[in-house]
Amino acid sequence: MVPLPAQGHLNQLLHLARLISSYGIPVHFVGTTTHNRQAKLRIHGWDPLATTNIHFHEFPTPSFPSLPPDPNASFPSHMVPLLKASMNLREPVGTLLRTLSAATKRVIVIHDSLMASVVQDVPSIPSAESYCFRSISAFATSLFRFARRKTFPIDAEILKEAPSIESCSTSEFWEFRRTQLEHRIFNSGNLCNTSRVIEDRYIDMLAQEQVDGTSKHWAIGPFNPVDLLKNKNSIRRHSCLEWLDKQNKRNEEEDFTSGERKQNRSILL
Repeated sequence: MVPLPAQGHLNQLLHLARLISSYGIPVHFVGTTTHNRQAKLRIHGWDPLATTNIHFHEFPTPSFPSLPPDPNASFPSHMVPLLKASMNLREPVGTLLRTLSAATKRVIVIHDSLMASVVQDVPSIPSAESYCFRSISAFATSLFRFARRKTFPIDAEILKEAPSIESCSTSEFWEFRRTQLEHRIFNSGNLCNTSRVIEDRYIDMLAQEQVDGTSKHWAIGPFNPVDLLKNKNSIRRHSCLEWLDKQNKRNEEEDFTSGERKQNRSILL
């Protein structure tokens, strides 16, 4: 597992690591000391230290300026120095992969979509192959894919209301993203933290367009367990579920007016 060193990305691949390890498959989780510690401390629903076949590897990166978040700046401007520093993980990750390849029949690398440059040596390593993990929804991936063309095969009206993709972040971040795109041509497939029940048509759209040079797209989620046990003697629902329980139930009649369905929007995170 080669996650992007940002909590939302670390968290998802750590949950995936748990699922894979439950089949008796050893998992190697790559990161820095700070970010591996962050991922383990903030996880919920299970204890990563209790899972003996998840192995954490901590590699150093060059020092970089740690900028304070600016709520008025384009996201994620304060993280760009960290993203650039993470590209230096290529050498230690390559060394780890060659070591694993020499001791096992097959090595599968699952990397964040923004860490492709770190695993660019996979094609040269015997019995190794890589899969790109997408931490955002298939819908969001599709929107990124087609917004630049000003076309969208499904729900074209969305483009009229969606903000400019370019305005969502800084030019530095887009340059970093383009760098990662160049190294995704050797992907064996793409893994999406979503469900076909929710995003079937968008997953099929990505497959038809052969995003990242492959038509292999798997919906393998969502996986994000919550800890239901508050103490040994009672079982309570997680606080987020308790909050949802208190919300007013939507009346189905609210969705329809004079036979016409109102527009309902949702965001997949």
